[in-house]
Amino acid sequence: MRSDTSQTIYRNDYTPPAYLVDTVELGFDLDPARTIVASRLTMRRNPDSERAEIELYGENLELVALRMNGKPLGKRDYRIDGNLLRIANPPQDVTLEIETITAPEKNTTLNGLYVSNGSFFTQCEAEGFRNITYFPDRPDVMAKFTVMLRADKQKYPVLLSNGNLIEEGELDDGRHFAKWEDPFKKPSYLFALVAAQLVCQEETFRLKDGRDALLQVWVEEGNLDKTDYAMQSLKNSIRWDEERFGLELDLDRFMIVAVGDFNMGAMENKGLNIFNTKFVLANPRVATDVDYAGIEAVVGHEYFHNWTGNRVTCRDWFQLSLKEGLTVFRDQEFSADMIGTASGRAVTRIEQVRTLRQAQFPEDAGPMAHPVRPDSFVEINNFYTVTVYEKGAEVVRMLQTLVGRDGFRKGMDLYFERHDGQAVTCDDFRNAMADANQRDLILFERWYSQAGTPIVKARTQYDADAKTYSITFTQSCPATPGQPKKLPFHIPIAVGLLGADGRDMPLGQDGANGSTAVLELTEETQTFNFTGVGEQPTPSILRDFSAPVVLEYDYTDLELLHLFSHDSDPVNRWEAGQRLAMQRLLRLTSAVASGGKLELDATFIDAMRKILTDDGLDPSFREQALLLPSETMMAEQMSVVNPQAINAARQFVRATIGTTLRTELMQQYLANMTPGEYSPDALSAGRRGLKNLALSYLAAAPDADAIELAQAQFDNAGNMTDRVAALIGLIHAGADSAAPALQAFYADFEKEALVVDKWFAMQAAAPATTVKAVRELMKHRAFTLKNPNRARSLIFSFCGANPAQFHAPDGSGYAFWAEQVIALDALNPQVASRLARSLDRWRRYAPALQGQMKKALQKVAGGKKLSNDVREVISKALAN
Repeated sequence: MRSDTSQTIYRNDYTPPAYLVDTVELGFDLDPARTIVASRLTMRRNPDSERAEIELYGENLELVALRMNGKPLGKRDYRIDGNLLRIANPPQDVTLEIETITAPEKNTTLNGLYVSNGSFFTQCEAEGFRNITYFPDRPDVMAKFTVMLRADKQKYPVLLSNGNLIEEGELDDGRHFAKWEDPFKKPSYLFALVAAQLVCQEETFRLKDGRDALLQVWVEEGNLDKTDYAMQSLKNSIRWDEERFGLELDLDRFMIVAVGDFNMGAMENKGLNIFNTKFVLANPRVATDVDYAGIEAVVGHEYFHNWTGNRVTCRDWFQLSLKEGLTVFRDQEFSADMIGTASGRAVTRIEQVRTLRQAQFPEDAGPMAHPVRPDSFVEINNFYTVTVYEKGAEVVRMLQTLVGRDGFRKGMDLYFERHDGQAVTCDDFRNAMADANQRDLILFERWYSQAGTPIVKARTQYDADAKTYSITFTQSCPATPGQPKKLPFHIPIAVGLLGADGRDMPLGQDGANGSTAVLELTEETQTFNFTGVGEQPTPSILRDFSAPVVLEYDYTDLELLHLFSHDSDPVNRWEAGQRLAMQRLLRLTSAVASGGKLELDATFIDAMRKILTDDGLDPSFREQALLLPSETMMAEQMSVVNPQAINAARQFVRATIGTTLRTELMQQYLANMTPGEYSPDALSAGRRGLKNLALSYLAAAPDADAIELAQAQFDNAGNMTDRVAALIGLIHAGADSAAPALQAFYADFEKEALVVDKWFAMQAAAPATTVKAVRELMKHRAFTLKNPNRARSLIFSFCGANPAQFHAPDGSGYAFWAEQVIALDALNPQVASRLARSLDRWRRYAPALQGQMKKALQKVAGGKKLSNDVREVISKALAN
């Protein structure tokens, strides 16, 4: 926890560091209670700075010694202001030697150097290195690191750090050492060390330039059989980056280490990626298809950071999306290319759009709304958000849409040619794209500087005599905190026109005779005209979700059904089905709230039947098309949110589908079996996904046959995907056999931490799970608040995935939330601040719920030892 008071930091106040660091030598004598850290920094005055003072950040440190150019410094030679150690008027060139002591075993924040399960690990992004030693801990200070690790050999036989191992050996008293050298300059947030009892899977991998690199995946004893997929994903990532972007691995070795206690998914430390076990460990017995996909994406993401984040890094933390948005886009493209089919790419795109609507659009509309490149922050950890990551990736994707795939590659090449080894800004990336393609992208900068989700309204006009068709777009963007008015964005809108036969029509004039036109909306209102249109078309607007906007167009049911049946763009075909479903879900929600009759029309059911039974469509696409919008997405469409009515309406639709389409669902369940040895490939995963969606609909309107089917699948499942799906079906159906099945599941997997996380999460998200039930689960011997994965599995799942119970009218869910935020904040502020976001949009709910939410928010706000992480979230929620 930071010891200073809340202070807002502004992007416009950026000043270059007064001193640069050329080399860093670090020595660690590792001991859980008392680790001694010695550092030697060679520094020089920065010619771009007008200041003449060395500033070193340090938190939770005991300063033992400080020497400058060989001379010990007394307390009169420096001053410590909060977390800053200042040395006034130093010489032009400085060698600074610092000795500090830290206590890793007491570090429950998992930020800096900490002990997990008896082993040493680090997490230094964003500002964790200052918990290790005093240092100019900012991303624009890049230096070459040499690291000496010393530790007890029996307890910590494996000693790892960044770069290449250059020396290792024995010491006295049963200790040993390892010396590592990173040949590339890096900021301190990319520093890493590991000291542990680990085993590794390793392979020698031939790079495109003919060099051999050593690849290692390090895990705890007993987990080696779960590393194959992570290793294969790493090899695929290296090869893909060589082929797609011409970027090669620049080290002799590349290491991945899995740790059970970790705040994030993974961290891209140069050459030594430290991962949450969730994104490394997998075999068919313990991992689902979703787990396998997550491992591939995250392994790719962290490896791709080797260039987009490490070789070229951020000037300051306001530029975080420079590396994260770009690298998310790269891992999305990698995952899509690994599938290799058009339908597979479409499904990954649909999943990305779903994430945006479910998580990022609500963030844009809430009190924590911020631009992709924020203007200010109190605690930078609060800005590792879906806006910076996923919306940032959409911004990069729009650039590729505007300049084309080849043009995007040219822009990337110029970006690395200009900035390799530098700490730069989002503007530098955009300028490289513009210059490489001779494009004016000045207006595009507003995607980085303006918060909120733009709203694009479309209206159309057809002239049968002239055979012309026009689309007029009007854009606006709602006010967000600190930004009451917005200027027009540069929005690429991909458009197609469908004829009565369901085929794409050729687009003349503004469509340049293709079947899909990318129209560039840069003004508040613009009209685009198409010629040679021989009949009234159905417009397919925003194909492939070409921009992260809300499209408002008054489609009729007939038009949506036409698109849902025929659109050649799979994303818009899916979108048409989502619009059909959302219209009905919202009507039913109103009926529930008013006590009206609940009915679902045959037109919608028939449309669902048609998609379900169309064997010409990929199973994975059919699964996505048949998934209803989530309760969160429904809430976003309501001016006053009624969680219980939303839940009741959605459950009614699910039950109606399960009852009305029972025969067809059973047919698809049987047709999409995947007998034989388990494989996580896209086709097999898609078949399992459709089969298990059919099971979930059958269990939503349970009869004896549906319960028997779910029980049989649970008993006989040969993989974790099918077993979890069956258990969820039993739980949600309220089957008598659910409790014994839960007991059996836990008994089978109680030694598999990641599976126990699933066990908690399934129960937390079940519609019948109350606050009281969650409190009972917290008493289970396997539960602990100290492990972020375990806290997320139960507490976060209840607060985020069980809205009807979390928003119980008596306010018990909010009281529970307040207790857990306060308890987590005392242990791990980063995890606590993410949980704090659960109530940041409290003003959108009915007055009775608002009062209960405000009371809970005020309880947290009144905490005397509140971290900056949580204080920033709570204060913004109460203020906006």
